[in-house]
Amino acid sequence: MKISAFLVLLIPVILLNSCSGRTERQMEIKSSWQSDVVIKAERFKLQKTDSCTIVTILNPWQGANGINHIYYLVNRDSELSCKADPASIIYVPVKKIICMSTTHLAMIKALEEENTIYGISGAGFIYDKNISEKVKSGHISDIGYEAGFNNELIINISPDLVMMYGIGSESSGYLGKIMELGVKVMFDADYLENDPLGKAEWIKLFGALYCKEESAPRIFNNISQEYNQIKAFINQNTDTRPDVLLGLPFRDTWYISPGNSYISRLINDAGGNYLWQNTESDFSMPMGIENVYLQALKAEFWLNIGNISSKNELTAIDPRLESIPCFIKNNLYNNNKRITSMGGNDYWETGTLNPQIILKDIASVLHPGLFDSHELYYYRKIE
Repeated sequence: MKISAFLVLLIPVILLNSCSGRTERQMEIKSSWQSDVVIKAERFKLQKTDSCTIVTILNPWQGANGINHIYYLVNRDSELSCKADPASIIYVPVKKIICMSTTHLAMIKALEEENTIYGISGAGFIYDKNISEKVKSGHISDIGYEAGFNNELIINISPDLVMMYGIGSESSGYLGKIMELGVKVMFDADYLENDPLGKAEWIKLFGALYCKEESAPRIFNNISQEYNQIKAFINQNTDTRPDVLLGLPFRDTWYISPGNSYISRLINDAGGNYLWQNTESDFSMPMGIENVYLQALKAEFWLNIGNISSKNELTAIDPRLESIPCFIKNNLYNNNKRITSMGGNDYWETGTLNPQIILKDIASVLHPGLFDSHELYYYRKIE
């Protein structure tokens, strides 16, 4: 990795002249006026100055500690110059973007900017039919995956931005390699948010990238309002909290989502009691299958069961699973109702931007009859 790329990775340096670009004077890094945009998400911040919007991405991958990336978004039509390292400046509105996650596609489409998508990593996992068709027709390129990135293709696309996500410290290596190509890179850490609305709030970051700083908050406010209304209705109309089991064993290990996780919060808001809700961790917690099995005997419902489509697939993994009470009672529901033949799952694509629908799905499972007219959207019963 070149020294310049290394410094950009580790040192907060960066970024952005706002979408309302001014032309009276040259922009200074320190502005005379600053105001924080109200953000409840924990992994990014937006700050408005009299001449720019400052974006800070906080600890952008799992396990990161004290690593912040800062960006100056410079309006491409402004005559104002920015005294910052050119490698750290991103010109907006973005006209060409490469997305490393299908979640990014949903955010961009919500802002009606899908025509700016020129590349995607893992195109086979896209759920959206229109975007998939653009891949097939060659309008959107599949640039490969992690160590197998097609660098030549990335250079040919010449994107304004590559939007990445990271699952560990190795992410810094991928970042450096792409930056060495002279390409601007930003990490989207929405998957690390523990609050369902915190995940959805990343639409505001995409709004800043596309100079849609009015419509993006409006989209989020509608999501937030509906989510909180559903949550309040559930709280007012339920008096029991059924125990919930999550996940699936892999070989002899069951990786448990901690109690401070996104899915734990959803279960709690949906009127359920997650079996490990009193735990806390920044990572999934590996446990022996025997220990989980003993806890699972209390579970009334089993949700988010990997890629499982039938009960027979569960017993093929471990015959003991069929003796779990919720298995016997047929209270098994998976979040793979909307899935393509290639394995693209809409829960992971648009679900981040639709926590209110996921909330209603889970509440409808845990409390049958609570929403009489609601048909499960992301979830389905496993038989």
